[in-house]
Amino acid sequence: MRILLPAALILAPIVAAPATAAEGHPDYRGAAAVLADYKAALEKRDISSVDRLFAPDAQIFENGGVEGNSARYRDHHLGPELKAFQSFVLGDYKVAVRGEGDIALATETYSYTITLANGERIVRDGVATSVLKWADGAWRIVSLHSSSRKPKA
Repeated sequence: MRILLPAALILAPIVAAPATAAEGHPDYRGAAAVLADYKAALEKRDISSVDRLFAPDAQIFENGGVEGNSARYRDHHLGPELKAFQSFVLGDYKVAVRGEGDIALATETYSYTITLANGERIVRDGVATSVLKWADGAWRIVSLHSSSRKPKA
């Protein structure tokens, strides 16, 4: 019985997800797709189309700071940073999403390497927690909190 309970807990979300989606509730895999779109935009260093991924009242927090809504973050922080980078590459990316009705809670872990215009490289490990809400037939990020640190030696 001890072996079956952990296996049942692991398989329950996998088995339940298709049934939930079939009953008219949101498919939580779509929330992961929104995060993948955001990740792809970061790597392209082109965030011109990410507004559609965020709710109008979304809040963004990074490394202990309040960045404000997605437009403020895009225009005053992330956008200028990405323009200054020669490249931004994410690796070891993993995402876990669980659903609570019309809310999806996601945790992402990753590493990233930034190459600056002068060729200097910055390597970090990162983690992000996102809250997404299903509204009007689409997932939108309502809260994004990320942090990073130098990799452990």
